[in-house]
Amino acid sequence: AAGMFLRLLSDIQWRAAHPRWRRMTSSQRSTSTTAEPHPLSLPAQAQVVICGGGIMGTSVAYHLSKMGWKDIVLLEQGRLAAGTTRFCAGIVSTARPMSVELKMAHYSNKLYQQLEQETGVQTGYMKTGSISLAQTQDRLISLKRIASSLNVMGIPCEIISPKKVLQLHPLINIHDLVGAMYVPEDALVSSANVSLALATAASRNGVQIHERTTVSHITIQKGRVTGVETDRGRIQCEYFVNCAGQWAYELGHSGEEPVHIPLHACEHFYLLTHPLQEPLSSSLPTIVDPDGRIYIRNWQGGILSGGFEKNPKPLFTEGRNQLEIQNLQEDWDHFGPLLSALLRRMPGLEALQIMQLVNCPESFTPDMRCIMGESPTARGYFVLAGMNSAGISYGGGAGKFLAEWIVNGYPSENVWPLDLKRFGTLQSSRTFLRHRVMEVMPLMYDLKVPRWDFQTGRQLRTSPLYDRLDAQGARWMEKHGFERVKYFVPPGSDLLDLDHSKTFYKPDWFDIVGSEVKCCKEAVCVIDMSSFTKFEISSTGDQALESLQYLFSNDLDVPVGHVVHTGMLNEKGGYENDCSIARLSKRSFFMISPTDQQVHCWAWLKNRLPDDSNLVLEDVTWKYTALNLIGPRAVDVLSELSYAPMTAEHFPSLFCKEMSVGYANGIRVMSITHTGEPGFVLYIPIEYALHVYNEVMNMGQKYGIRNAGYYALRSLRIEKFFAFWGQDLDAFTTPMECGREFQVKLDKGIQFLGQEVLLEQKQNGVYKRFTMFILEDHDTDMDLWPWWGEPIFRNGRYVGKTTSSAYSYTLERHVCLGFVHHFDENTGEELVVTTDFINQGEYEIDIAGQRFQAKAKLYPFSSLFTQRRRKDEVELSGYQRE
Repeated sequence: AAGMFLRLLSDIQWRAAHPRWRRMTSSQRSTSTTAEPHPLSLPAQAQVVICGGGIMGTSVAYHLSKMGWKDIVLLEQGRLAAGTTRFCAGIVSTARPMSVELKMAHYSNKLYQQLEQETGVQTGYMKTGSISLAQTQDRLISLKRIASSLNVMGIPCEIISPKKVLQLHPLINIHDLVGAMYVPEDALVSSANVSLALATAASRNGVQIHERTTVSHITIQKGRVTGVETDRGRIQCEYFVNCAGQWAYELGHSGEEPVHIPLHACEHFYLLTHPLQEPLSSSLPTIVDPDGRIYIRNWQGGILSGGFEKNPKPLFTEGRNQLEIQNLQEDWDHFGPLLSALLRRMPGLEALQIMQLVNCPESFTPDMRCIMGESPTARGYFVLAGMNSAGISYGGGAGKFLAEWIVNGYPSENVWPLDLKRFGTLQSSRTFLRHRVMEVMPLMYDLKVPRWDFQTGRQLRTSPLYDRLDAQGARWMEKHGFERVKYFVPPGSDLLDLDHSKTFYKPDWFDIVGSEVKCCKEAVCVIDMSSFTKFEISSTGDQALESLQYLFSNDLDVPVGHVVHTGMLNEKGGYENDCSIARLSKRSFFMISPTDQQVHCWAWLKNRLPDDSNLVLEDVTWKYTALNLIGPRAVDVLSELSYAPMTAEHFPSLFCKEMSVGYANGIRVMSITHTGEPGFVLYIPIEYALHVYNEVMNMGQKYGIRNAGYYALRSLRIEKFFAFWGQDLDAFTTPMECGREFQVKLDKGIQFLGQEVLLEQKQNGVYKRFTMFILEDHDTDMDLWPWWGEPIFRNGRYVGKTTSSAYSYTLERHVCLGFVHHFDENTGEELVVTTDFINQGEYEIDIAGQRFQAKAKLYPFSSLFTQRRRKDEVELSGYQRE
């Protein structure tokens, strides 16, 4: 078989190139999976043990050794590159919608380009370019958005006509195309050979590589990795890296403390043909036809073509294991629709002789993004797996980021979208994973418009009010497994149209959200925000206050009943979390964080709080339902329900008090709404949730109360210039860069994490600045909408990207938030961003290649804090500090 030929060839090349490897392995090699003699015994200890000899494991080993770490052991249960890596199609594609994935793929491409010269191992690297085809205008828009991102990163890319497609690839049928995206620097490689080349370089740098060695158990003591048990003995180690591919899930459950790695394998098919009569040129570009669900690349004069079918076949749900992946059974009936799509795209292939239909497992994750990072439960346990069929594209960059994470404690880019801690244990159910990957695999090529939602694995975590809200027309989205309301469909609306409305333009829910926003500003709305993460920290003495003062940037030594908005910063001064903390008593605190912080924040605090039995950290997310009452009449509703005065004199802003609401006691009421509008959040013990909700709705009728969802909240917070963690703020953004100096205790004489960096920024200035943009020449009804990730241009030069955006129903314009950088025009070096630099520029926002003029502001509109004015009355130059 062709795959076996490639495999044997790469074995021979690599071992010939590396005499030391010949000494390490036995003289006789078999292609079977039976045990072989091991000439070298395992070391008794190592600094790092890596499990998995595919592209991920060898890349991590390579990059760790490049960073100067030598005491590394790589273990492979079969043979190197004999898993999914062996069957990989070998397409290196940088056309990725997410910035961090794009950067990983771009780095991988550059690494593979020079790897053969570095190691002497042929990697088959060939720069062919790639063409992504668009059969619809919406697909072309999605490609234009990606092209904008590639271009500002300096990666050559252009949107081309169908005629140009035919010039670049004469065998392509272009009759149904509306355009395409051409990325000339994309490449092809032999995946197995790249993996062997990385292993060669790592081995030369001192990494020990042992094949035919199965990891059976990871020992964890006091929350830290201490060693690895194998079928050939035990290795003590400080760090363990799980790069076991589709077996990463099972391996994660093999320690005393399970590490949940949510991925699941599906069968993935591709076709190999014999060479054409006139063999295809090796430099022909790779074709990606997402609307046809297929990819096509040249292969030894013939073609290799596979795809992502609508009805994938999950496998190994029961955890069945193989040492090396054998080619699974051919299934021509299953491959039929993809074959038809191939013949439509390349009609000249009808008479071509097929060599083989390859069927191999690929592992997919619940959100189509790979998994990397440190376990939240076991220090020193790192994971890199779940590549969603993009392993060779990400291999170099992902290995680099993980090696940096291990050596430095953090990677060089914001990898939160890929962090293992974005998942909880709830995503590790095998039933959930089986059902979700059956949805994920077709989504690889489905058109993903803004605000799309997964349909499987839903209604997993719900508020006690779920059924009540659902009956009133709630439309749901999911965050961290928790159902949250997007908006409420009024009676009589066409529900089917709304549920299927998918567009890059003005969405069908525009007027619905507008009416919810209007109600928040003029009357009172209720938003169920139960999904927010809620922790309590308490102690017998001052331990809680002392610990939190160090871990949080704002001063928490406030009178009982006060609420403090604060960042939880890292050593670089960046936001690990952005939260509100209420002081419940002298010795207890109530902490509110974003929904997806539940695992990350818990691990961060657990790893940094002193090991003291008198200090207690408790996750109380499930104990409380949170109702956000937003609007000027919220004070009237609560006053009547509690028989207590709620005016500003009695209940000032950022205040917390336990109250009775209706018949229910022990309701924590906070004067905060996360939107800048007046109102309160009620934290209600779940057994009272339905009662309190009914009371609020009944009492609020005379004040015009209605339900609202997160889309309204998003519009409100963005027009008020409120940054949210995970969208605008991340571990690489400091309070000084987003105008939050007033939330930092720099002048209090209290030491806190990240303080040195903030003091330096205060002294020397910042290199990026959070800025608000109001689109000026944008037609909301006719033009493409901004969503997030759009390039920002100042005086025609690229200066950053938007992080979030929304339509402001008050300004009647689109508002984008994002960071502005100052790059030196000649060297590209980052310079300090001053207020003058922001204010003196002419700005444009690039939406899918079309630029719109924008007004930049560093503070929100003063008019938004008083009364609504018409758009033409808003003074664009007026601003006010919050």
